[in-house]
Amino acid sequence: MTIKQFEIFTATAPLQKPIADATHTLTEISFVVLRLHTQSGHMGEAYLLSFQYSPQAIIGALKDQGALLIGEEVCDTVKVFMKLNHANEYFGHEGINRWAQAAYNMAMWDAWCKILKQPIWKVLGHSAQKIPAYGSGGWISYTEAELLDEVKGYAARGFGAVKIKVGKPDWREDLERLQLVREAVGPHINIMMDANQGMNVPNALALARAARNIGIQWFEEPIDHTDYEGYSILRHQAGISLAMGEREYSTVPLRELLKRNALDIWQPDILRLGGVEAWRNSAALAAAYNVPVLPHYYKDYDVPLLSTIANGAGVESFDWIDPLIRSSHSVSQRICIATQPSGLGLHF
Repeated sequence: MTIKQFEIFTATAPLQKPIADATHTLTEISFVVLRLHTQSGHMGEAYLLSFQYSPQAIIGALKDQGALLIGEEVCDTVKVFMKLNHANEYFGHEGINRWAQAAYNMAMWDAWCKILKQPIWKVLGHSAQKIPAYGSGGWISYTEAELLDEVKGYAARGFGAVKIKVGKPDWREDLERLQLVREAVGPHINIMMDANQGMNVPNALALARAARNIGIQWFEEPIDHTDYEGYSILRHQAGISLAMGEREYSTVPLRELLKRNALDIWQPDILRLGGVEAWRNSAALAAAYNVPVLPHYYKDYDVPLLSTIANGAGVESFDWIDPLIRSSHSVSQRICIATQPSGLGLHF
């Protein structure tokens, strides 16, 4: 069960032209892939979404941390997490080092469950197999035609909900795009909106109030993720559910929002939080306040983990990774299903 060696690869998904939300322009859809090999010949895989950002720094962090793990047993995920926490303390527990730490945690879980010949959701304990999925995208950089083509495509594929980006300089333009989406998908498809922290409280409040008649299910990251009082104002005045969590490297922001009754949906990013145990710890804290969990981006990790908690609400679905992996998690008719293969259920 001991780690013998590791390998690092990069992979890129097709992107015809840059896409943008309210705060970032993405010029490439890139992934860093990690493979761990054990003395017994088992392999554990993990990946992280990197876009065009800091490719050499990410690979450097993975190499530095991997060198510390040779000879460790893949079942010792908590021990290794603490070991890497100690090694990373000088430069901090947030940022690239945490992403690398989480990638090793995921790869270790993958290898350990393969040794056990069980899927991770059976090892951790199972609650339900069917996870609601929503189609994500709706980039601000899209033309109206591109936006409507995407959301109608999601609806045609059976998704029961779509999420689009907001945060234009004039929030009224966001409102117009939301109205077009509602007309395109009809009254029975849920619509969510995501500002990627690109708005201030007055504009976010104005958009939320104006969008209520369209039937917006929830508003994601309307303002800066550290503005806890701003979230409290929006939560109590906007009349619309608030979602956030993807930027967080610990449960401290979740705790601060819960204390203020300022959050409706928790959206953990498993790579930023640190892996399986950290993700589940955050879900447990959310459950203590009856807050549902609807994670950020990593559906291939999140589907099996959501099926092990009681407060899992759904999964975000992009198509970027699909051409690059074989996955046991099928997306069909509004649900994702975690099926039988051992480990995390994916293979590049």
